[in-house]
Amino acid sequence: MVELTYVLNTIVCIVCTVLLWIGWRRGGSRLLMWSAACFLLLSINNALIFVDVLVVPEVDLSILRAATALVGFSVLLFGLIWES
Repeated sequence: MVELTYVLNTIVCIVCTVLLWIGWRRGGSRLLMWSAACFLLLSINNALIFVDVLVVPEVDLSILRAATALVGFSVLLFGLIWES
């Protein structure tokens, strides 16, 4: 059941990324671009959680996971500040 949760989280983040990217390409709002970039990095973060916990539990990927989340939220924060 845990595996399904990790996979579904990753899929939902990827779907959000695609929808935000499509919205940015259609409408041109740069805030959608920043949000899509954030969700892309969060998708990578969710995939790394799956890999870290279930695929290779003997390897510690917590620093890489934290770095992708930090960069993702930093990109969104930068976009929010830049667009305001």
